[in-house]
Amino acid sequence: MKLRNKINLYTTVMFIVLLILVNLSIYLSFSKMMLDSEVERTVAEAKQAMNGINQVNSTVDLQNILLAYVPVNGMMQIVDKEANPGVGVAVPNQQDLREKPVRFHHKEVQTIVEYNNIPHAFVSIPMISRDGEVVELQVTENLESTAEMLNTLKLVLIIVTILAMIPVFISSSLLSNFITRPITSMIATMRDIKGSGQFKRIPLPKQSKDELYQMGETFNNMIELLEVNYEKQGQFISNASHELKTPLTVIESYASLLKRRGKDQPELFDESIQAIHSEAIRMKDLTQQLLLLARNEQHWLLEKEEIHLNEVVKEAVRSFEKAYNREVELKQETEVVINADLQRFKQLFFILMDNARKYSEERIVVKISSSKDQAVVSVTDRGIGIPSGELEKVYDRFYRVDKARSRKTGGFGLGLSLAKEIADAMEATIALESVEGLGTTAKISLPLSDSH
Repeated sequence: MKLRNKINLYTTVMFIVLLILVNLSIYLSFSKMMLDSEVERTVAEAKQAMNGINQVNSTVDLQNILLAYVPVNGMMQIVDKEANPGVGVAVPNQQDLREKPVRFHHKEVQTIVEYNNIPHAFVSIPMISRDGEVVELQVTENLESTAEMLNTLKLVLIIVTILAMIPVFISSSLLSNFITRPITSMIATMRDIKGSGQFKRIPLPKQSKDELYQMGETFNNMIELLEVNYEKQGQFISNASHELKTPLTVIESYASLLKRRGKDQPELFDESIQAIHSEAIRMKDLTQQLLLLARNEQHWLLEKEEIHLNEVVKEAVRSFEKAYNREVELKQETEVVINADLQRFKQLFFILMDNARKYSEERIVVKISSSKDQAVVSVTDRGIGIPSGELEKVYDRFYRVDKARSRKTGGFGLGLSLAKEIADAMEATIALESVEGLGTTAKISLPLSDSH
């Protein structure tokens, strides 16, 4: 069953049940009130008759006295202790009441009884007869007119209930359509996306800010995020294919050259082997960086420990100088201890050092400082710099500031993307300050250890 039909069915049933309960309570309350009123009136008539009997001279015929007080639509009689009906009178149209079985109740009774499927008010009051015996004055009054009024009320309530179902059906249908409209629109939009392959949004009414609007807005935000990620994925695949195409082409060309003339020309053999080896290393490095970037951040397995930052950076700088034969100046303002993953920090630091090496031929400056609860490691080069409009783009995968020198420097445009991933996993931040033509400063900020 569709959600719209479920809402329509459940709301309709709920309203109908509620309406029936309300009308039933109205009928029962009104019925009880009317019948109680009739019983009270009959009690008043019986007590009035008793007073009349007690006040009238004993020589007056008792039947004449009862005749004076008998209800206009009932019967009045005296019943002795043996449940024998004595003196009694009934109006002409209620003579059959005289044939009704009687009983002695020994107490005052006020109730409604059914006789010939018609409700009657029945009252029995003990009294002392003229002979000094205990008898009961019993009054029975036909309530057929009251029953007809209650039947009319019942019919009216039934008709009202049936007529009220019409607007209930209409309102529940409108309500179900209103609730399911955004869902239906979302389903249609999803089908359009599936059929056309294009990302689409749900049109949202601006006059409403309810939960349905928020659901539609969340859906649109999700589609926007999917679209951005889809475009980035397409760009990533395209750029990765492009980056892998070049070394594969070089390897294929030199392999073909070796196949044709490698045996006859030793110098060509050495050149080809060197080129193939170089391009294979480039492909290996690219593949490793792509695999690291493809990881979700929750897959970064961190082993945090207390690190004496000055010693680690000093050792890393020494290794870097020997490996690349570059001059690095280390400035240490203070001794700093941090709580971080040692291997991830080294990886992050080497990425920034490698970038400084690629884009600068001059001395690299590394500085260690601290500010409040943060340790800061900065790497400064005197290279080509980054234009201010491109500072935010350098974290994008495969993005290069110096596109003309990319092949010479051997960069893939993945270093800062990887650095950003590592920093986020370590709860560190990377900030770049650069002036085009003068150089760039990359800063790593990490939280200080709690014990220092």
